[in-house]
Amino acid sequence: MAAEQSASPNTAPKEALTMRTLFARSIALMKPVTWFPPTIAFICGTIASGTTKFEFTTVSQIALGALMAGPILCGLSQVINEYCDREVDAINEPQRPIPAGLVTHRHVFVTIAVLTIIGLAMSLFFGMQVVYITLVGMLFAVMYSAEPFRAKKLGWIGNALVSISYEGLPWVAGHLAFAQMTGGSLLLAGLYSLGAHGIMTINDFKSIEGDRMMGIKSIPAQMGANWAAMSAVVTINIALVMAIIYMYTSGHTVSAIIMFLLALGQIPTQRKFLQMTDPRARAIYYNASGVMIFVLCMIVSAVGIRS
Repeated sequence: MAAEQSASPNTAPKEALTMRTLFARSIALMKPVTWFPPTIAFICGTIASGTTKFEFTTVSQIALGALMAGPILCGLSQVINEYCDREVDAINEPQRPIPAGLVTHRHVFVTIAVLTIIGLAMSLFFGMQVVYITLVGMLFAVMYSAEPFRAKKLGWIGNALVSISYEGLPWVAGHLAFAQMTGGSLLLAGLYSLGAHGIMTINDFKSIEGDRMMGIKSIPAQMGANWAAMSAVVTINIALVMAIIYMYTSGHTVSAIIMFLLALGQIPTQRKFLQMTDPRARAIYYNASGVMIFVLCMIVSAVGIRS
């Protein structure tokens, strides 16, 4: 019995020493569910550049960039956040690898080092402009999660860093990987970063209690679930409306109409979300449906400004 009690997760049972288990736990730290937005944003940036072609070399380069933006760099930011959030996660999500004792601190640091090296090496392939964007993203990841900055404690600023990192920087990197930046592409990257700010607010609904206990001033923790839901929906809609207006006024009428119809499609879901007594009960569903419409608008606008 004593032997059983002394065996803790950090003493690493025999199965935890296998490479397969270590790799699986590193992937869990990297939160694959978060990779989708930056991956799509990078691809949209490449499309918006107007220079990409459907040929093996170009498609391979886009795939490499998508791997860099999503699994590698977004994964890196998640590992940093997992480590810095280990005390909050012990309250909100005790099943996460660090509070559950499934990984050691050394494991976390090695994962961070490996992802940093791989991310910088991959960015070099696309040129120094993309390297600079990558370094900015890494800086934002540290500023968001780690002391003494810990921008996560300041909901509006923290969400801005994350939304820019998830949408704006990957879009710009994708464009710069193939062509010089254009004003229209940069504007769309900024607008979708604004919209992602609202998505980040909804994502924080799951941790309101823990955030309040730990002094993290996320927008839902500050405003309450109902007002935070209203703020998130308004932010997302403003970003989409501005993107639609830009597409229409710049002569991309078909794209603007498609985006308008997509935006209309989310209104019933938004109404249900806002009319609930406690929006937290529907936050995950709304986030999933809202993100999908948001991503479709991104793709349509990228294709539109390419033409």
